[in-house]
Amino acid sequence: MAIKESSDKKLDNAGDIIEALSKIGEAITSDLYLEDVLKLIVAVTAEVMDSKICSLMLLDPKTKELAIKATQSISREYIDKDPLKLGEGIAGRVAVKNKPEVIYNISEDKDYRYPDIAKKEGLVSLLCVPLHVKGKVVGTLTTYTPRPHHFSEYETHILQAVADQAAIVIENYRLVVETKVIKEELESRKAVERAKGILMNEHDLTEDEAFKRIQKFAMNNRKSMREIADAIVLSNEMKQDQA
Repeated sequence: MAIKESSDKKLDNAGDIIEALSKIGEAITSDLYLEDVLKLIVAVTAEVMDSKICSLMLLDPKTKELAIKATQSISREYIDKDPLKLGEGIAGRVAVKNKPEVIYNISEDKDYRYPDIAKKEGLVSLLCVPLHVKGKVVGTLTTYTPRPHHFSEYETHILQAVADQAAIVIENYRLVVETKVIKEELESRKAVERAKGILMNEHDLTEDEAFKRIQKFAMNNRKSMREIADAIVLSNEMKQDQA
């Protein structure tokens, strides 16, 4: 049976597009959690692209898998889809090639991993673009239509522009998290060093003996070494105040 062309509206309203990109741009410097920012991105994208479903997948650098992190779909079956390995499925292929891909009829594409879900959700055509920062792919952004649709080069450019904005948000968030982790590690080391010095002075221990005592106490009490070190430092400060 011949497939009829979609009569979906074209992306000819520059004002809506600029406003959408502006909203995403504002999210870069906002105090929103990453999860909320990603939800905003897919909601804005779905509106601008006039799509049935829009989904954003992030790449786990350790497992090399793409998993859905945001979508405006309310279908649990769609949301709970298994992650994709790099190179697996359409999104996995886009992530490897770092290039957009258009599928006119996903039910006829042998690489599309979830044809049953697509049929149930009424998904026909898709456009998938990579989320990349400085050439490094961090995920993918996909938009689906409920009717056959030939995505134009212009539409591809618009979705890629949104994806580029999203990638900046994600990269900034990860940098903040990494910086916070490094800072916490440095503070923990400083606390342990102070606690070791206190134990060495009070109990005539070597540095190694003081470290092992903190470590053993932390393990026995199911506490972190930072927590034990902070307690030792606080106890010592209280003793000095009372002296």
